[in-house]
Amino acid sequence: MMPTKQPIVTPPRSPEAVTIRPLVPDDLAAVVGIDRAVAGRSRRGFYEKRIAHLTREPAAFIALAAERPRKLAGFALARLYQGEFGGDAPEAALDAIGVAADARHHGVGRSLVDAMMAAMRIHSIKELSTEVDWTDTALSGFFARMGFSPAPRLVLERGIAAVNARSPTRRKAARSAEIDYSSPSGDDFEALSHDRVPIRSMVTDDFAAILHIDRRLTGRDRTAYFKHKLAEAMDESGVRVSLVAVVDAAVAGFVMARVELGEFGSVESEAVIDTIGVDADRGHNGVGTALVSQLITNLAGLRVENVRTEVGWNQFGLLSFLDRLGFRPQSRLALKRTVR
Repeated sequence: MMPTKQPIVTPPRSPEAVTIRPLVPDDLAAVVGIDRAVAGRSRRGFYEKRIAHLTREPAAFIALAAERPRKLAGFALARLYQGEFGGDAPEAALDAIGVAADARHHGVGRSLVDAMMAAMRIHSIKELSTEVDWTDTALSGFFARMGFSPAPRLVLERGIAAVNARSPTRRKAARSAEIDYSSPSGDDFEALSHDRVPIRSMVTDDFAAILHIDRRLTGRDRTAYFKHKLAEAMDESGVRVSLVAVVDAAVAGFVMARVELGEFGSVESEAVIDTIGVDADRGHNGVGTALVSQLITNLAGLRVENVRTEVGWNQFGLLSFLDRLGFRPQSRLALKRTVR
């Protein structure tokens, strides 16, 4: 995680004299109420988790509240990342924003986004990302007016269906510098994960091996990112779903994932794959397929409905791998706004 601190923002004001201030734990009930009015369903668990994490690690978020006298008018939550989904630059991900019904059309949402941009400039963060369902025309239109544009990433999803269905017919892989994570055998998910490649839950002692694999794949040292992600997987996730593959008593690959309810406005229980890596010497041996296989098996047992990830549009090897495992573009769009 990049070194940062909770921002002190000069409070911008709308015509309704709305003041922007840091979000605090006492705002929880009001945040849940505003969100429930929009989503039609309480996502209290998601916001409890986010605000608890914010309290423990304020440097990991930009969390803002829009306040009118004696009442919360809106809120925005962005997580700070460096290395998520294979990226190499620090960015903020806006995963929750809401405005009270009686405060809409008064510039509250714009004030929140402007204040977030100001906080990001303080920390030299150049990009704010988010996701939106393309059928949500109101929210899509709001982000368009706020200067967001399509990001060069694809949001891919896969339903958690029966995992013993045979994989799609293998196609010739596109030429790419990416490792081909798939197995040439066409074996089904269950056989791969249970019979051929031993898979276990990730533990803290796996850190050095994970870092070594990632450094060989990316050519970058992402120590800070993986320290943060491993701590999140071990201590902050409600359910531990990150996995490693073990071949010849050594870690041969890993997948870092988390279970979320409420991120980017979702009302379904879904898992998010943040990072996957396979030892360069183990390519074409089914390690990557086995990791995703076991992950989906575990998520099915937890009654998670979908698994999602983001992939750069030109990561052709990884896109081909995920395509063979049933991941498809869905209705979500990845958006970004550059901080100027």
